[in-house]
Amino acid sequence: HNPSRPMTRRPPRPAGRIGLLLTFGVVSLISLCLASWNISRQQRSLEVIAPAAGDWRQSPSQRCRSEGGLLPRGPIQRLQRQYRCHNSLESAANPVGERLGKRAGETVWMEFGRLAKTLPDSVNLGQGYPDWDPPEFVRQSASEAISLGYNQYTRTQGHPDLVQVLAARYSSHFNRQVDPNSEIAVTVGCSQALYLALTALLQPQDEVLLIEPFFDLYLGQVKLAGGKPVSVPLSLNEEGKWNLDLQKLESAITPRTKALILNTPHNPTGKVFSLEEMEGIAAVLRRHPQVSVISDEVYKYIINTRDDEQKTETANGLHVASPPKQHVHFASLPGMWERTVTCSSAGKTFSITGWQVGWLVGPRDFVSRVHDLLPHVQFCAPTPMQHALAQVLADADKPFNEFDTYYAWLRDMYQAKRRLLVSGLERGGFEPTNGEGGFFVMADAKRLLPLVPQSYLDEAAARDKARDFAVCRWLAEEYGIVTIPGSPFFSSEAMEQLEKADRCLVRLAFCKRDEVLHHACERLGKLGDALAAAGLDETVGGSSLLDSGSVVVSEQTL
Repeated sequence: HNPSRPMTRRPPRPAGRIGLLLTFGVVSLISLCLASWNISRQQRSLEVIAPAAGDWRQSPSQRCRSEGGLLPRGPIQRLQRQYRCHNSLESAANPVGERLGKRAGETVWMEFGRLAKTLPDSVNLGQGYPDWDPPEFVRQSASEAISLGYNQYTRTQGHPDLVQVLAARYSSHFNRQVDPNSEIAVTVGCSQALYLALTALLQPQDEVLLIEPFFDLYLGQVKLAGGKPVSVPLSLNEEGKWNLDLQKLESAITPRTKALILNTPHNPTGKVFSLEEMEGIAAVLRRHPQVSVISDEVYKYIINTRDDEQKTETANGLHVASPPKQHVHFASLPGMWERTVTCSSAGKTFSITGWQVGWLVGPRDFVSRVHDLLPHVQFCAPTPMQHALAQVLADADKPFNEFDTYYAWLRDMYQAKRRLLVSGLERGGFEPTNGEGGFFVMADAKRLLPLVPQSYLDEAAARDKARDFAVCRWLAEEYGIVTIPGSPFFSSEAMEQLEKADRCLVRLAFCKRDEVLHHACERLGKLGDALAAAGLDETVGGSSLLDSGSVVVSEQTL
């Protein structure tokens, strides 16, 4: 540097700019190559993770077009597309479907419940819940429970006030002392009580006997708990009475049989098992000590009196209605407490199916297993509903609407509703079967089959459904009467026998307001008119039903 010469800034050389651009271009090219190589590596790994997909052998553009999407642009978007296509929650494996078999997916209650909502002015006799508000004393107890501050968690195994009341009642029912803390568990409805009982009892592939027809919930719960359902069919004689063959019951028992689900009053038939029948079942089980009993007794207070029985009036003017059969608690029979878990709830009895408070009662060693399960299922059943129910159970024993108890009024009310619906069914060409309890009627609709358009039958066949589905959809869409097909209550083998016997059973609920039942009877009368016009109104006698032995319910048939 010559200090005598002034400093001047030289402009950058063009060659330096070119070099900088070349360097940047090389680095960018290397980055793109690395990204492309990484995408290819991720793609190959995803092929290994999900070889069943098959789509990874397509080019990205082919794969995207086949999925109806836009072409992925750039390496990052392409990689995101690959990860989105392989969401682990959208795996082809479906353990629920594998366990439930053909019963997976939409249930019959969903299908016909949706149908009832979409059809204008339909009469819904399908779903089994009362369409009226509970009594005033029930609503008042719920309001008081909330006002008194019972709005937070309570004891997981059951609200203290409720288990005390239940223990006192079941001690009387069973003629033994029931401990409120160790022999009772309060659950979210009776359905959860049943499922927890099965979960606490079954090992994989243990067999569970189901008296057929059965509430379809049992079938799914047995499978989800890892068990294998085995059906024991009831027979239906010419008088429309359902009977259990004890020889068939015993022949269905194997060394793998772990439990019998006993439901009385029975859904869907309304059968009430008599003391003699219960003692016969107990005698069979004494010869097979490995078999326990899960007794579902949610309808125990709904036992209908017969038409030939008269109500008596007491000196103080209260009506006393005596049912033809008293409910028999299976656990009260000699030697049966030690092997029976009794499940029930208040939903059906007090018209509060939405409260979802159920319970199970049984030996402390078994109930302790359920107590261990409960914290992993939910912290507790709704606290205000539990507290209210403790008071409701006490109030129900008091006089109600000129009857000596609420339960006496309940039986009389349901007897009248059943008589009303049965008369309408007979007018409409159905053949109701005998039922003594619950709020369902099982009726044979075979005389209506000639009136059903072939399109309904074809649609049912295309869906692999029995013809009772066609009859029920036809009744709903053409006459506005929503019912439930009988086939979901039977195994596939039993349904084949039903159709061979020319049976087409449907279930109807009469837990509806009188005006609804009268409206249904008017529409059933139109059915009777259509039968008469077609010359099909003659009386048809019954035939024997399900006279074969027990049926093993398999994944292929259900």
